[in-house]
Amino acid sequence: MAAFMEVLDTSIANVALPYMVVDDNSQQSWRKRLVDRHLNVTPVIDRCYFHSIYFREPGGVLFELATDPPGFAIDEPMEKLGEALKLPSWLEPSRKRIEQVLPPIQLHKPIKEA
Repeated sequence: MAAFMEVLDTSIANVALPYMVVDDNSQQSWRKRLVDRHLNVTPVIDRCYFHSIYFREPGGVLFELATDPPGFAIDEPMEKLGEALKLPSWLEPSRKRIEQVLPPIQLHKPIKEA
């Protein structure tokens, strides 16, 4: 885990507690409520597979509200999900280092029904 965090140039102290929201409209509704409560909320950040907003609660804990769409099938068909490492564009320059620290993944064939 430490090696992967090093690749991403972050630390555990900067990891957010993520929560999923249904869609962009729901996220905007939450953002407005948080701003109305005088919390410092980021603009929407496009993370390629989902959209995120971040805020810290008064005790300093970082939260993320991320949308479910667009989803992980935007750059590969559903039946191929998980067969290849897909990275958002901003992580592509680190692909080689990321691949070096990730453990190998064993793909299992689906069990055929009798």
